[in-house]
Amino acid sequence: MTQRTWAGLLAVPLLIALWAIALLTPLPFVTYEPGLTVDVLGARDGKEIIQVEGRKTYRDDGELRLTTVYVTRPESDVNLIQVMEGWISSDEAVYPKRVVYPPGETDEASRKEGALEMVSSQDAAVAVALTELGIDFGEATKVFAVDPKAPAGGVLEVGDLVRSVNGEPITTPSDLEKAVLAAGPGTEMDLTVERAGTERTVSLTPEEKDGKARIGIEMLPSYRFPFQVTVGIDERIGGPSAGLMFSLGIYDTLTPGSLTDGGVIAGTGTIAPNGKVGPIGGIQQKIAAARQTGVELFLVPAANCREALGAASGDMRLVRAATMHDAVDALETWAEDPEARLPACTGEAS
Repeated sequence: MTQRTWAGLLAVPLLIALWAIALLTPLPFVTYEPGLTVDVLGARDGKEIIQVEGRKTYRDDGELRLTTVYVTRPESDVNLIQVMEGWISSDEAVYPKRVVYPPGETDEASRKEGALEMVSSQDAAVAVALTELGIDFGEATKVFAVDPKAPAGGVLEVGDLVRSVNGEPITTPSDLEKAVLAAGPGTEMDLTVERAGTERTVSLTPEEKDGKARIGIEMLPSYRFPFQVTVGIDERIGGPSAGLMFSLGIYDTLTPGSLTDGGVIAGTGTIAPNGKVGPIGGIQQKIAAARQTGVELFLVPAANCREALGAASGDMRLVRAATMHDAVDALETWAEDPEARLPACTGEAS
């Protein structure tokens, strides 16, 4: 056997070993891939995603699609092959893990944060849609999570609006926290809560935890609307980036005629209570997801416009959306004339 043959035989297992190491060694990166798109004007499990009780609704043709990104979870490993695929693909992206997640982030913490942001974005979306329609509403405090082993367990429910404690009005989470601390451990409290549009009074007694009076709930600033609006999106979709599309979907559901004139629209962006559309991560992957589902027009947060221009958008028009009102104006203009001039993304900083 020649020296070259021996070298070849030795090289094969070494090469296999190197590839095995490349596949098994985790790298400190996170991959972004195009995710699902969901029509918020559509249905899920046989029920309309946007449900309204106490107000006339208008169900029309057309689609308003929120867009998502598949992101590596904080406790998942990414190997060299996955990183290389992400770098090569025009629709995927790779980022250092430290840029996406704080040190020590767990899957459960990330999921919980995403769920919290989703609930908050839905409340803001309803508020912004009603503001656009000139409908008044007030501030409130919503129960986001309940510890079943705490005093609130079996008494309060997720989604309850806390109206008052011992007759004193509650508007913000801070108001409720102060009321519990003032009562102290062992003192029964009467809470008036609104659940599914009906008020009721419940009693519970705070317990001492970490040296303070606690009742075992997590709260969110929210609103008290004159009628009930719920968004039944898949609980696996988290984060705040669907806020704009929720708001547009609610607005369309509460107004006659199709906001999209029967067309297929997609977009993304957080929504602030004042109607401002905020930036999101993974804009290029979201544009790719929309392109793959035949979307005609894509709404881009103003701060994401420069990055969006680098995406493979195909025949889609990229429309700059700085506020909810801007987005409504753009869609109404487009519905009247698909060739009309609309606010466009440019390479300039917004």
